[in-house]
Amino acid sequence: MTDLKFTPEFIQRMKGHQRVAALTAYDFPMAKLLDEAGVPMLLVGDSLGMVVLGHPDTTHVTLEDMLHHTRAAARARPRALLGADLPYRTYDTPEQALDSSRKLVDAGAEFVKAEGGIEILPQIQAILAAGIPFCGHLGMLPQHVLEEGGKYRIKGRDESGRNRLLIDAAALEAAGVFACVLELVTPPVAAEVTQACRRMVTIGIGSGTACDGQILVTHDLIGAFPWFTPKFVTPRVATGNLTKSAVQEWMQSLEAPTPSTHHS
Repeated sequence: MTDLKFTPEFIQRMKGHQRVAALTAYDFPMAKLLDEAGVPMLLVGDSLGMVVLGHPDTTHVTLEDMLHHTRAAARARPRALLGADLPYRTYDTPEQALDSSRKLVDAGAEFVKAEGGIEILPQIQAILAAGIPFCGHLGMLPQHVLEEGGKYRIKGRDESGRNRLLIDAAALEAAGVFACVLELVTPPVAAEVTQACRRMVTIGIGSGTACDGQILVTHDLIGAFPWFTPKFVTPRVATGNLTKSAVQEWMQSLEAPTPSTHHS
């Protein structure tokens, strides 16, 4: 295994040459396992709200939650580039965005990610001006799911949606954003955005195969959250069910209590 440390610049240089694999890591053991597997990019995603904390969506995740889990993942000291999501309502202004980002960096994040395009450009510019690498997130924005009636809707299906994605992506790239997640973007538009961006790496999730890379929630990939699996994910192993089976086998293997031979 090489001692190479992945950086935002290295990830950018992969564009057009090698697909970028990215996965979520919310704690020390998973970050360590994924890093040993050679994953170049890890994200402490606010998806931990549902996957780890049992919330119905990401809007319940606090900055303290993110700091706690970022510290845990960072203790693995991964060669992978480790980033963290700015949670809901922690980047409403440029000042708040920068303060929240600095706290995540102090916790061990090497880049931060936030949802939105031109409407959060001042926040992105403040973060980048402070020397903190930034990853964008366009398409379906989980932190806005309540505004959309609780539905996760595919983006880019009409001309106005397509144009909005292209304009937002161009603005992010011009600002100096090194990568951008495209979530639930219709595949032809995701491909168009990817081709239009010369430097910014596009990382798809449920957006087809033409992006520069792919990101998944690790629990979905390995079947560790068997109660729900997104339609676009095919689990490679069923660790949730395997865990239940192992526990049941262990319980069955326990010896029955020895009958007491004591007589009164």
